[in-house]
Amino acid sequence: MDNYDSIFAQSEDSQSRTLDQFDKKAWAEKKQAERQSVYALIDETAQAMTRDGNLFQTGLDVMARFDRYSVGNVILIAAQKPDATKLADFDTWKQNRTYVRKGEDHIKLLEPGEEFQREDGSMGVNYNVKRVFDISQTSSRSRPSQVNHDMRLLLKAMLHNAPCAVEISDNIPDGVGAVYDPKKRKIHVRQGMDGPDIFRCLAQELTHAHLDRGGNYNRNDAAFVAYCSAYTLCKRYGVDTKNFNFRLAPETFRNMDAQEMRNLLGTVRDCANQISLDMSKVLENRQKDRGEQAR
Repeated sequence: MDNYDSIFAQSEDSQSRTLDQFDKKAWAEKKQAERQSVYALIDETAQAMTRDGNLFQTGLDVMARFDRYSVGNVILIAAQKPDATKLADFDTWKQNRTYVRKGEDHIKLLEPGEEFQREDGSMGVNYNVKRVFDISQTSSRSRPSQVNHDMRLLLKAMLHNAPCAVEISDNIPDGVGAVYDPKKRKIHVRQGMDGPDIFRCLAQELTHAHLDRGGNYNRNDAAFVAYCSAYTLCKRYGVDTKNFNFRLAPETFRNMDAQEMRNLLGTVRDCANQISLDMSKVLENRQKDRGEQAR
């Protein structure tokens, strides 16, 4: 007698392959839609920043805390959890014996995935949506605390690897605490200021020095970036920011689109991070000394 069982086996294999192909396609479409939703949130929030000085300031606050995050992810945090201080995915929290509380909403970020080759031959990176939670959404009772550095140490750190000479001067216009001179590649600092004022002024003028690529440098064109960079550094190192005001910032953003806002934030981040990097050796050595003294 003929055995017809194999017919059903082939049919099942065929159905399985079709189902697998359908599932993979549906999964890919779902992931693509999720990415597009996140990209849209970035653009919407960046565009909203051009109209809302408080939201823009919130973005700088997030940038001060998450200095290694991309501009896109800084904007996403500002849109979803602006008070976040420490982020990790569910599994990472669990591995550290910390558990996400039931009912907490995740925060969507973007993380780089596989590289791909574009039609023009250049290489690109696919980004995936990553779900994370802030420490405030977990069982952890501890919260990240800002390291309070001595003001004298902070100023020494700023001077340690500065991109130009810095000197005290008694020949500075009224109302000006410090000024970068692009012709002499030098920053002049008013004599007799207190520590926080020196830090704020130096942070702003060091940004000008980093932005100066030679030629006819126009500080007016970079004034707002320098102002934002100084604010970001003050927030990062716990220096008083009460004298900063972003209420009129939208006047600067007039006619700016979402991509231009992202570019602006990227420039601010790069400048603030470069100054932090210049300061890092002095600050890290002090932390190391403290650790050895505690043993």
